[in-house]
Amino acid sequence: MDELIQFQHVSFEYASDEEGKLPVPVLHEVELAIQQGAFVAVLGHNGSGKSSLAKHINALLAPTEGTVFLDGMDTKDQKLLWDIRQNAGMVFQNPDNQIVATMVEEDVAFGPENLKVPTAEIWKRVEKALGAVGMTKYRHKSPLKLSGGQKQRVAIAGIIAMEPQCIVLDEPTAMLDPVGRKEVIETLHALNKEKNITIILITHHMNEVIGADKVFVMDDGKLIMEGNPREIFSKVDEIKKIGLEVPQVTELGHLLRTSGLNINEGILSIDELVNEIKKAK
Repeated sequence: MDELIQFQHVSFEYASDEEGKLPVPVLHEVELAIQQGAFVAVLGHNGSGKSSLAKHINALLAPTEGTVFLDGMDTKDQKLLWDIRQNAGMVFQNPDNQIVATMVEEDVAFGPENLKVPTAEIWKRVEKALGAVGMTKYRHKSPLKLSGGQKQRVAIAGIIAMEPQCIVLDEPTAMLDPVGRKEVIETLHALNKEKNITIILITHHMNEVIGADKVFVMDDGKLIMEGNPREIFSKVDEIKKIGLEVPQVTELGHLLRTSGLNINEGILSIDELVNEIKKAK
């Protein structure tokens, strides 16, 4: 797979904080690469820099130092801004902030209309996007009458209709109940596998990370860990030291291991834990 996103020595600071103090450093020398078609999760507690990292991918923020490339395009190049944002869609915490129309299908059509896509092509895209997120039967409904999870799927469909190479989601399930969270995460995995859309999921829900290809962990503006979910969650004590938790099944496996049971670290599912316990007997 080719590298779609590259951060090269990226640092960022806000010009001032709310009290006017200068400056406010947020990211420090971040180096990372994300492959085309990957499902990537970015973890970190509040204030770790993960949301600022996300906003660099589609040029909502530009590095103070260093360079971010999206498909070879320098995100600081103002002439490329339109192409960059067309190729990297953003979905935020609150779907109500992204829904602009009074009918679901009109909301999904809004993005391609702004891209000056021909009308016939817009409606083809709307059909495909609603199908991709399982919302076709709600196309004529008002978004206001949908559940939180359904609204978020409509917001994702609106991005899909713009046909980006990647979708960056900044805490997209933070305001949802467990059912809504499950709906959205399953939708993202389906898009990744079936449409080869690169997914970058910013989250603090550990269970949302288990199916990722790669995990980046942020702390105090620095990238401090990267690896697959098993590699990351094998470091239970290090994860806890920076104020994060691990999935409950991983925690249970870790406790059993530290109490003397000979099982592997970094367990990711109940079935896996049961099999490890059986083998250890």
